[in-house]
Amino acid sequence: MRHFTVLWLGQVISLLGSAMTWFAFTIWAWQKTEQASTLATISFFAFLPTVLLTPVAGTFVDRWNRKLVMLLSDLGAALGTLAALLLFLSDKLEIWHVYLISLLAGFFTAFQYPAYNTAVGTMLSKDQYMRAEGMLGLAPAISTVFAPLLAAVLLPRIGITGIMTLDLLTFGAAFISLLLVRVPQPVVSQVGAQSRGSFWQETGFGFRYIGQRASLRGLVILFMAANFFIAIGATLMAPMILSRTGNSETALASVQSVGAVGGLVGGTALSLWGGPKRRIHSVLLGGAGACLLGITWLGLGTTLLLWAIGSFFFSFFEPFVEGGNLALWLSKVEADVQGRVFSARHLLVQIPYLLGVFASGYLGDWLGLSFMLVLAGLAGLTVFLSGYGMTVIRQAEILLPDQPGG
Repeated sequence: MRHFTVLWLGQVISLLGSAMTWFAFTIWAWQKTEQASTLATISFFAFLPTVLLTPVAGTFVDRWNRKLVMLLSDLGAALGTLAALLLFLSDKLEIWHVYLISLLAGFFTAFQYPAYNTAVGTMLSKDQYMRAEGMLGLAPAISTVFAPLLAAVLLPRIGITGIMTLDLLTFGAAFISLLLVRVPQPVVSQVGAQSRGSFWQETGFGFRYIGQRASLRGLVILFMAANFFIAIGATLMAPMILSRTGNSETALASVQSVGAVGGLVGGTALSLWGGPKRRIHSVLLGGAGACLLGITWLGLGTTLLLWAIGSFFFSFFEPFVEGGNLALWLSKVEADVQGRVFSARHLLVQIPYLLGVFASGYLGDWLGLSFMLVLAGLAGLTVFLSGYGMTVIRQAEILLPDQPGG
């Protein structure tokens, strides 16, 4: 747990710098175009590579040294920030440059996601999974609490140039933490040995693995349906608040920071408590809470206080959903095939999320931002509660056997 904590601390510092940069980009892009579709398109390009490349990345993660993959992923993300900084300093930064930089960041995230998540399975024992997932949920929450506030304070003083420079410095923390810790490689299992073959055969293995297990297949379908609506909520919050507060950076920063406090409280509670004994309750009830008390509430809100409450609960339930889901997969999937299986799952559930991100801006511009938030929240609520009506999902932890090293 000590090595995992060191790794986690490095990521917290790095995420703080990255979140400040993306907050600055959000303000810059909105002021330049005042269109929700622009912000949605930036998010779309950031997610596109993670959707398209994740299965290929998962194959490499299972073949390569996972610590090396993490180091190279962080280095690539730092190079993207450096490119943006140089373009801005030369007064040549345009919206389409941000699209390309988002693509680059997404490319390296495609490799980083399976490497970091599967490292939990080899660094920790099963009884620490939920607490570890709580800590992983805390990392973005901590950065989101402080990043908008720091960025709002620092932007008028040091500008985007200073923000990106700080971001580059924080990447050093991630590199150092990785160099200090040991990330064990998984022991080869019988399933892992049987899965070996050509590159493309191994890449397709994760999809076959999920397809042959009804409960895993059911969980994937559930998240495919829910993620389309969650994406709408996550994407439309910023333009909705900016459009109704006269482009107030302070208002947006306040709402996002309160939301991050919610994630911080939720992640802390999960880390200390360890979550419910039945992880599926954490997934289904947490998802329902995030959609009803988070997304729907944001759409119905008309004041800064109400938006802050919705943002709080949207983020509060996220560690429970993600922590319960990933802990379930970690314990049910053999460690040496987790890179491919997790990547296949990630691709399948992120395609609808990507479509939701892309469509949200245009739907919001057409039908109204608040109206779309209410619809998305109610639809997501329905999807998560429907999981209790499906035996393969409700009883997933009983139907699926625990795996050694998983």
